[in-house]
Amino acid sequence: MKVLITGGAGYIGSTTARALELAGHVPVVLDSLVCGPRSFVADRAFYEGDVADRHLVARVLDDHPDIGCTIHMAARIVVPESVEQPYAYYRNNVAGSLELLDQLVSSGQTRVVFSSSASVYAPGPAPEVSEDSPTGPGSPYARSKLMIETVLADLAAATPLRAISLRYFNPVGADPSLTTGPYVRRPTHVLGQLLMAARGEQPTFTLTGTDFPTRDGSGLRDYLHVWDLARAHVRAVERLDAVVGEAGPAVTLNLGTGRGVTVRELVALVEQVTGKPVPVVEGPRRPGDSAGAYANVDRARELLGWHAELSLEDGVRSALAWLDRRADLLGY
Repeated sequence: MKVLITGGAGYIGSTTARALELAGHVPVVLDSLVCGPRSFVADRAFYEGDVADRHLVARVLDDHPDIGCTIHMAARIVVPESVEQPYAYYRNNVAGSLELLDQLVSSGQTRVVFSSSASVYAPGPAPEVSEDSPTGPGSPYARSKLMIETVLADLAAATPLRAISLRYFNPVGADPSLTTGPYVRRPTHVLGQLLMAARGEQPTFTLTGTDFPTRDGSGLRDYLHVWDLARAHVRAVERLDAVVGEAGPAVTLNLGTGRGVTVRELVALVEQVTGKPVPVVEGPRRPGDSAGAYANVDRARELLGWHAELSLEDGVRSALAWLDRRADLLGY
């Protein structure tokens, strides 16, 4: 199947493109390159531009009338930045997505897999969350994701569009081939910050938040290897018709490992893998931070026939290997 990937030059998008290829599919990439590097596109069919550009989207679909599904990943994704720049996040993630989705429906492209986020969930008394757990997004970024889930449900009720929204937990690691991986020079996510400290690229790792209601006071996350996440997208593309036939025209699925790991436990794992201590200082919570949660993945296992196969240690090791390789590919 030919699959359009918006944001296909990004970290997760490029990894998913490779997973699709290995499964026999043909990705077509639409990306603004505002964030993702051009080299991550490789030799795939590529269109540079914004998802809100309806003329460009129509041209992509005219050039590739055999596209069978769209994976919509293009978005701004940094939580603290979304608190500082809410307009930019709603304009890009919400308004841009509306234009894309309406153009897809107008062009007869009615099968969509959407990259959502576990950040849509409300903090609760129990760390495990299912798709039926209460939502309560705590940042403009998270609210933008929940808004598009709602848009997809409404469009699916009113048009032939059918959709699966995948609520990611916390992707880590790199493509096993080490052709793509996290590309931000100074990442804001916890593992990126932790590995910079472990490699001596910054003096310390700041543990943001030590008073969360978790077993050691640090934030708890469900860290999912990016290759497992990419495989889940392949399954969603391949099984979309069966899933919506069984569960309804707009379906939401958690993607995680089903196991929560605290930041302090992640620090200990990085120290174990690298064989050296990581200098840690404690700091306050960041805007938009929550105690965190881990995924109940029963629905994804049942509907997609998918589960995580790689461990957090695998993710840490591949992230370290990618950092050794990144300079050769990206020059930094």
